[in-house]
Amino acid sequence: MPKPVVAIVGRPNVGKSTIFNRIAGDRISIVEDTPGVTRDRIYANGEWLGRQFSLIDTGGIDIDDAPFIKQITEQAEIAIDEADVIVYLVSAKEGVTDADEHVAQILYRSDKPVVLAVNKVDNPELRAEIYDFYALGFGDPYPISGAHGLGLGDMLDAVIKEFPDSSGEDEPGTIRFSLIGRPNVGKSSIVNALLGEDRVIVSDVAGTTRDAIDTKFTDEEGNRFVMVDTAGIRKKGKVYENTERYAVMRALKAIDNSDVALFIINGEEGIREQDKRVAGYAHEAGKGIIIVVNKWDLVKKDNHTMQEFEAYIRDQFVYLAYAPIIFVSAKTTQRLAQLPALIQKVNTNHSRRIQSSVLNDVIMDAIAMNPTPSDNGKRLRVYYATQVAIQPPTFVVFVNDPDMMHFSYERFLENQIRNAFDFTGTPIHMIERRRK
Repeated sequence: MPKPVVAIVGRPNVGKSTIFNRIAGDRISIVEDTPGVTRDRIYANGEWLGRQFSLIDTGGIDIDDAPFIKQITEQAEIAIDEADVIVYLVSAKEGVTDADEHVAQILYRSDKPVVLAVNKVDNPELRAEIYDFYALGFGDPYPISGAHGLGLGDMLDAVIKEFPDSSGEDEPGTIRFSLIGRPNVGKSSIVNALLGEDRVIVSDVAGTTRDAIDTKFTDEEGNRFVMVDTAGIRKKGKVYENTERYAVMRALKAIDNSDVALFIINGEEGIREQDKRVAGYAHEAGKGIIIVVNKWDLVKKDNHTMQEFEAYIRDQFVYLAYAPIIFVSAKTTQRLAQLPALIQKVNTNHSRRIQSSVLNDVIMDAIAMNPTPSDNGKRLRVYYATQVAIQPPTFVVFVNDPDMMHFSYERFLENQIRNAFDFTGTPIHMIERRRK
């Protein structure tokens, strides 16, 4: 089921990014020393009282050379398009400004729930300043301090009360997947070819924004899927494609609402730098991934072309070694019929659970084959391992000293787990903990 989307909107210098970082916490400080793996700080996951949501920081959207009012107008409109709930942020120190009133006018027309938050209320004396903001017409203003983290709980209580009803969940067994990739790799063509003109079943999925209608369909085997809408499939009116970070936000949102991401590459053009960024988002989000090389009908081929292109992909995307590769043509529908079964397989692996006793047999056999590393006479000891989560499969390994678990040995253990169990298409997370 898609997570609700919360957007933080306001004029510049009211503290949008500070509030964003406060709510998102450590979730956006993930750093992985792998080329192509990044997470824009414009989009993150948040949680309050057990309710998970996606968070947009419109302050991170840069619209180059745009006049001041045009810039904040476009940022607000982007948030309106994407959000289920809007946090309208103003500043107690400057009071109500003309720019605040301009943003308010846009939000009036949005017909989206708005929670008004007054930032920079850093001491009790400033609380008296919030009453001026009733004039904006959004009800009670919530005094907060991004610098000190004050008042955020009351604000988030108000936010989650406005979340859409989540009762219309997907039917059991339904797999949600998205098509991601840079523009013009053929995402729309693959969508149309997969659905076919005669069997398109379109319905509003509860919880989605009004402009992003996910598409339900059933394959010939009776398996149910939801194709998560993404930029480039269906777009209304004006979309701000001149902002690359907006396209990133749309891709992240589609990935976040999916079980499996189909990463589309243009076989005719090869791999571009933007491809690496998009793939990095899906990998870091821990989703099941299938690499789909489209427009294969346009590639001049001999007996070795496919193997050479696959080696080229593996070289460029070392961190996606687990992702299967399929070569298709949306135009001729070559191999497209294989996609539903492949999505089903990757989704199964993404949710796979391994019994602890069986997992530990594999770990101990691996250690017997390749003993743990030592440092200054001290040897890493692995006591036992257990799986603690799925989607992606996550394993905790209890050891005597987590600092001694070198990256290369962790990778060795992961490879042994992959050799023993089918985790094709899904990343694996390994966490080392000291045994108490």
